[in-house]
Amino acid sequence: MTDSLQYLKGVGPSRARALSAEGIQSALDLVRLVPRGYVDRSTASSLRAVMQNLQSSSLWSNAGSKDIAAITREVSVVVTVSHLGERTVGRGRRMLQATVVDESGATAKVIFWNAVNYFGKLLSADSAFLLSGVPEYDARFNQVTFTHPEIEKIDAEEIEQLASGVVLPTYSISQKMRAAGVSDRLLRSMIDQVLDDVLGSLPEVLPSALLSRHGLLPRALALRYLHQPPTIAQAAEARRRLKHEELFYFQLRLAQRHALQSQPRNGLVMEARSPRARHLVESLPFELTGAQRRVIHEIVADMSSGSVMNRLLQGDVGSGKTIVALLCMLNVIDNGYQAVLMAPTEILAEQHYRGILRMLRDMDVVVCQVVGGQNKRQRSDVAERIASGEAQIIVGTHALFEANIEYNKLGLIVIDEQHRFGVAQRAELMKMGKHSHLQNNQTGQPPPDPHVLVMSATPIPRTLAMSVYGDLDLSVIDQLPANRKPIVTKVVFESGLPAAYEFIRSQVAEGKQAYLVYPLVEKSEKIEAKSAIEHFEHLSQHVFPELSLGLVHGQMTWGEKDQVMQSFLQRELQILVSTTVIEVGVDVSNATVMLVENAERFGLSQLHQLRGRVGRGADQSYCLLATKDHFQYQLKRNHSTTERANSVVRLRTMEETTDGFRIAEVDLELRGPGDVLGTRQSGLPEFTYANIVTDAAVLSKAREDAFLLIRADPTLSKPEHQLVKRHLDELHQHGHAAIIA
Repeated sequence: MTDSLQYLKGVGPSRARALSAEGIQSALDLVRLVPRGYVDRSTASSLRAVMQNLQSSSLWSNAGSKDIAAITREVSVVVTVSHLGERTVGRGRRMLQATVVDESGATAKVIFWNAVNYFGKLLSADSAFLLSGVPEYDARFNQVTFTHPEIEKIDAEEIEQLASGVVLPTYSISQKMRAAGVSDRLLRSMIDQVLDDVLGSLPEVLPSALLSRHGLLPRALALRYLHQPPTIAQAAEARRRLKHEELFYFQLRLAQRHALQSQPRNGLVMEARSPRARHLVESLPFELTGAQRRVIHEIVADMSSGSVMNRLLQGDVGSGKTIVALLCMLNVIDNGYQAVLMAPTEILAEQHYRGILRMLRDMDVVVCQVVGGQNKRQRSDVAERIASGEAQIIVGTHALFEANIEYNKLGLIVIDEQHRFGVAQRAELMKMGKHSHLQNNQTGQPPPDPHVLVMSATPIPRTLAMSVYGDLDLSVIDQLPANRKPIVTKVVFESGLPAAYEFIRSQVAEGKQAYLVYPLVEKSEKIEAKSAIEHFEHLSQHVFPELSLGLVHGQMTWGEKDQVMQSFLQRELQILVSTTVIEVGVDVSNATVMLVENAERFGLSQLHQLRGRVGRGADQSYCLLATKDHFQYQLKRNHSTTERANSVVRLRTMEETTDGFRIAEVDLELRGPGDVLGTRQSGLPEFTYANIVTDAAVLSKAREDAFLLIRADPTLSKPEHQLVKRHLDELHQHGHAAIIA
């Protein structure tokens, strides 16, 4: 299985080198390849059928974000080239354009911007081609276009095979592989040559009871059907089996970690009753929601159980996570311990600090702050108060785990917007918390771990939460305060900005405040987007000369940013011009309108977080998403590029819903798990077969299987589980989630 591939029929040294450069070096690597799709009579459509489907689809005329899947819906067509031409576009950029026709008599345009020489030579051959790609329809010209589709020569035998019902897998082929002559046909031939030998040596790695419970194919048969499926349905069954296996082993690791954390091990036992927390609840000018009360109960029950709490508190923007965290910190203080609240930015840390001081102004609680902008004398004074135990609640940024901070019996660590911190940063703070118990430890036992509560205002889809935070207990605040009104969100175009400015002026005239958000700090030669500094001057002098404006951005010092934010909070400023530095945590209840410039450049979660800066009070609030005039046309037509299509979906989604969980699901579909919430820091592997966006049902079953098994046999020491343990250890040793070790 590890022999060089160059000795297989049709390969040779140069093709073997090209394959090796892509990590395909052995027969086992070949079997690990996952077909990107399959072609048979049901999917090898005709161009006429493709056009009719696109004409009948109203995807871009009246459909919204629910049709995201259609953006990447690939079709396969057998075509010949009727015309081929090349032209220069813009600054000397070459474009290859071919007109293709199929047996239905319909035509389509095929466009290549990259590898023009290669595709020009390929398409000039007098041959039939299998074209696979995402079609775009331009109603103006009644034209179907494919941009950079997969193109492969197809011979008469393969055309006949398709006609007879044979299913042909297609694979992702890099340009280096193509240049060396590696095609789908060659890969299918290579896999045919090695498949029997490889499958004969691979053991089954799922328990028979699990196979029977879910009706899963045996491992070897699943891998055979992956590459040589008799039907599309059997290819789907093969993928279901392999996805389940991959997710099962990933969830096993999470289940083991969860079981270890759940064991009673030096957990700080907190008395549930807290006089300070009770006093704060009774003094609040509002009632806690039922969801907040439920979550507080879950957290306090954890901290009083004798086990170390590791809990994720999730809630949408404005759901009231901060007051929940503060009440839990007061519980810890009443039990004689310190509590830490770590925030990702100085602005958010400052807001938490001032907010806590305000809420506890009539209580005997000492609150201090640790941020990077403090001078040496300030830091020394704060460090002394923390080390002595005088400071009971410590609020800060990453500066909280710097070397000169010594904690005194740290009982609870709260991490806000936790996805902005790396695993190593969180671990360092927990290590310092554990160390804080050494001087008072008279038991001879290892020092206890502090309880950990991580919070996220970015709602996490259930599939991602089960994968990234599967070892944490989850609490969700799924209820907004009763007086909150949904924020009205509208897309506006640059030509309509004067009307938007007038609306902002009318809000300010009623005593309200506004945010104007820009993507850049300063004007850039390389990026075509608006900047905060440049437009602050324009807005101050020409648009709102009669109003008081402030400017805040990430290049300012902590003191400068704090001064501006305090002026805005005290209503000395009517409009705040900003970059995304205000994205997280800024809470000004009097701000009722936000205008986001170049909104098409922002991510969906980022837009949702920005929008959450308004609507913090009882007044109706508004979010205006400004974009270029040509997007007015894009919002009503078929997309021209995937990124532009994604921008359209983001803007539409923001108009359609304020539900953070729905927004998070769309964001996950658009970007994928690797780019959402910094999951690369969180241990989420690159799955070979599974997709946690679309495989929620498989993930749920695999998770249930894994946790049931670990509950029954936490160390996998029973004889019937040795095979599973061995394979899990092999996967861990190789450091990936692939199912074939």
